[in-house]
Amino acid sequence: MVGCGECSTTCKSGGEPEVLEVKAKLEQQGKIVTGYVIPDAPCISAQIKTALAKNAKALKEAEAILVMACGLGVQSVKSNDRRELPIFPGCDTLFMGAVDNEGTFQELCSACGECILDLTGGICPVTRCSKGLLNGPCGGMNKGKCEVDKDKDCAWVLIYDELKKKGKIGLFNKIQSAKKYSKTTRPKKLVLEKT
Repeated sequence: MVGCGECSTTCKSGGEPEVLEVKAKLEQQGKIVTGYVIPDAPCISAQIKTALAKNAKALKEAEAILVMACGLGVQSVKSNDRRELPIFPGCDTLFMGAVDNEGTFQELCSACGECILDLTGGICPVTRCSKGLLNGPCGGMNKGKCEVDKDKDCAWVLIYDELKKKGKIGLFNKIQSAKKYSKTTRPKKLVLEKT
């Protein structure tokens, strides 16, 4: 079993307590768990490679690997497992997010490839606006709330308030061109030059 010392620990979906709980449940059902590891960030190849190497004996005895981390962690385990064991995800990844002061994950960026945060007070309308509008609020905003989700603040009201606070309200009227969705086709690959 592979857990995660970062996001899955914070989310309480793949830290040590959760891994041990699932391990116990599997053993109650007659499964043999040969071992477990909880690297700081299994999505980082070097960390999972080291963790798997330190647990080579347990892996040699295993028939599969259960990964209680995000989809990136699952794929990193797959890429670094030399035995090519079947890999099973133990968590469903909904999004990648930032953690606020209260420990809540919030999706703040959609990785669109055309960042305009400098023009929107650091608030992403592509992600935070339920409609992904690039040019101001829709006609359905009511008392600062989103018409799609009445419990959610309208992203464009937040943007307006932030720009006003920073003395950059003129940016609010800047018309944004439509997104070039070819930049967001999936999957992506980025090759870093070696120096």
